[in-house]
Amino acid sequence: MADARRRSTPTAGELAAWREYIEASERIRRAIAAGLADQEGISPGDYGVLLALAEAPDRRLRSSALADAVGWERSRLSHHLARMERRGLIAREECGTDSRGADVVITAEGLHVFRRSSASHFALIRDLFVDALTPAQLDALQEASAAIRTHLAEQGAPDAIAG
Repeated sequence: MADARRRSTPTAGELAAWREYIEASERIRRAIAAGLADQEGISPGDYGVLLALAEAPDRRLRSSALADAVGWERSRLSHHLARMERRGLIAREECGTDSRGADVVITAEGLHVFRRSSASHFALIRDLFVDALTPAQLDALQEASAAIRTHLAEQGAPDAIAG
């Protein structure tokens, strides 16, 4: 007997769950983006780049590794880095091991902005996400999200992180 979940068209209940997930995740992303912009003057993309660099060894990454870390195409990253470099948040330095490439490095100003904005980011996560759910709901959501990620990895889906 075939698995009922394998039908070609999702059921009304499955579509309702999908729509709730999409609408809630998009709404929370917009709310966090607006909060970061209002409170700190940065975008979620800025925060993602600064986070990846702040966590990297020596606070530097090759552009290709940074693109992978934030889940962006290299061209998108390149344009974004140019804007961040003009604002003094990152610098591009010659790579010591490969003269063809450059390392992206978080600057002192970038590290300051990252640390300052992390407090706002965490407060937004608490206010907009954590406080909306019970501990049991958080556990269930974490379990469901892990199952989705595992399924996507098994399907060969790209591992992209949206800014």
